[in-house]
Amino acid sequence: MAEATMFGPITEHTPLKPAIEAWRSYLRDSGRSPYTIKAFMSDMRLLASFLPPDKPLGQITTQDLNRFLDWLQHGRGVPCSPKSLSRRITTLKAFFRWLHQHGVIPHDPAAALVQRSVAAPLPAVLTPEERNRVLRVADELRRGPKPDARPYTLLALLLETGLKKGEVLNLYLPHIVADDPEHAYLFVRYTDPRYRYKERRIELSPQWVEAYHEYLAQYQPTDRVFPWSPRRLEYILEDLGKRAGLDRRLSFAMCRWTAALTDWRRGMPPEELQRKLGLSDIQWRDVRRRLAQLDQAIPPEPDEQKAASPASGD
Repeated sequence: MAEATMFGPITEHTPLKPAIEAWRSYLRDSGRSPYTIKAFMSDMRLLASFLPPDKPLGQITTQDLNRFLDWLQHGRGVPCSPKSLSRRITTLKAFFRWLHQHGVIPHDPAAALVQRSVAAPLPAVLTPEERNRVLRVADELRRGPKPDARPYTLLALLLETGLKKGEVLNLYLPHIVADDPEHAYLFVRYTDPRYRYKERRIELSPQWVEAYHEYLAQYQPTDRVFPWSPRRLEYILEDLGKRAGLDRRLSFAMCRWTAALTDWRRGMPPEELQRKLGLSDIQWRDVRRRLAQLDQAIPPEPDEQKAASPASGD
């Protein structure tokens, strides 16, 4: 086993706590996100508090882990939601698989644990009618007595590109190439090399470019395209939703899913849609499944001619 701690190399005789710290180092070196590592460590500390502190790794059994899961649900005295339980089972499987794959333990006691699937609700999206309505409201603000192109520029960008909130906040003026409205595009850039696979080029419509130039003339940003706080941009979307009479809060996430569903229904090839959204293969599998479900759940416009989408097949 290559992993080592202040207590020495990890073996089947090592107690749980040093092994957890070695795993933390492994996850960090593997580029896992701080949020994932924090969640994994929290789950493993619970296991360490449940088992005897001197119990070696090689003596932890499937029965021990099932007793731990039963304690989480019925004996700890703290509510454990189905989602939390599912995540903790995932943590146990990942940790003991890591130990087994590196030859620390001869058998994986978590392999036999039964994962508890949690049916996540479908993401909120705009119906085609709602999408048109909120765009119309934004365009009215753009062309009103006191023209304000900012709401339309932000909203239409989200509905065209499917950018995430963080990507919009990190969008700088040189990232948008819009001198020729017929061939305009933007670059999504990431400074962290771990996320270079998310970098991409996305085409922009002439209609959006026209509004963008109006917006630049009105607000004259000098660095970031939208030089406001996340909360300010969220408020702009929420206000548009209220003006359009939506019964739900219009958000960045809702716009992103609406953009993805729109492209899905237009028949965009799955590989192209995955690249446009900046998703890894693992992320895309889940998003693709949800898009297929949304396609069935959200009725299209009565006169919408939906192409047979290659993305809907396996």
